[in-house]
Amino acid sequence: MIFDWAGTLVDHGSLAPTQIFVDAFQTFGIRITLDQARGPMGLSKRLHIHQLLNDPSVQAQWQTTFSRPSTEADIDAIYERFMPMQIEKVGAYSQPIPGAVETLAWLRARGIKIGSCSGYPKQVMDVLRPLAQQAGIAPDHVIAGDELPAGGRPGAYMALANLLALQVPNVRACVKVDDTTPGVEEGRNAGMWSVGLALSGNEMGYTLADVQAMKAEHPTEYETRLAKARRRLQDAGAHYVIDSVADLPAVIENIEARLLKGDAP
Repeated sequence: MIFDWAGTLVDHGSLAPTQIFVDAFQTFGIRITLDQARGPMGLSKRLHIHQLLNDPSVQAQWQTTFSRPSTEADIDAIYERFMPMQIEKVGAYSQPIPGAVETLAWLRARGIKIGSCSGYPKQVMDVLRPLAQQAGIAPDHVIAGDELPAGGRPGAYMALANLLALQVPNVRACVKVDDTTPGVEEGRNAGMWSVGLALSGNEMGYTLADVQAMKAEHPTEYETRLAKARRRLQDAGAHYVIDSVADLPAVIENIEARLLKGDAP
C-alpha cells in the first residue's frame, strides 16, 4: 500500500496546503481563491506555484501588479514565502481522518507493507510525521515531494521509490491511495492499482464537520459535489473510487480476489 498524506491519512478536506497558497500569494498582492489553489493539488509545491501562475487570471493580476510576466525567480520567491507559513501551520491539520488508524492496523494485521508519499516538501513532512505518529499514523516509509531528482506526481517516481525502499518485488500487487487527480495518475503510471478518495480530500475540500452539516442541511448540494468529485477521480483513471480510507478494506479484499484470478491493474 502507498498512501498520500493530506486528504488521505490526515487533514480531512486537505485544508492545510490550500489555505497557505492563498495566504502566500496574498503577501505579493495577488488574490487567488481556494478553488484556484486546489486546482493543481497533488503536485510538488514548487510546481503547484508554477501552475497557479500559469492560470490566466492569476497571471493577469501579476502583470498588472508588477508590470511584467512572472519568472522562475518569482516562483522561487513565492515558494520561499510559502515554506515557513506551511511549516508553521501544518501541525494544526495533523489529525487523522476517521478510520485511517484502524485501516492501517488492519493492513498490518494482514502483513501488508505500508508506504507513503506527499506533495509536501521534506521540511514540512519532518514537522508533520512525528505529530501524526503520536496519533497512530506511522507508515513504514515516507517520500516527500522534493526528495527525488526525477520529480513528483503525476510521474511514477515517488510510488516506485517506496517499492525499492520496502523491497516489494511485484508492482502489480501494489495499491496507490490518493485524494487528488495527479496522485491517481501517479498510481496508474507506476502500474499499480489506483484508489481515489472522493469525500475526505481535495476534491470535496471540506472538514468532516462541514461535510456532515452539508449532508444534513443541503443534501442535494452534497450529492452533486460528491458525484463531481467521484467523476473527476474516475476520469483520472482510478480503478476504484471510495469516500475515505475507512472504506479501503473492502477494496483490498476485492483486489486480492482479482489477483488470485490473474487480473492486473
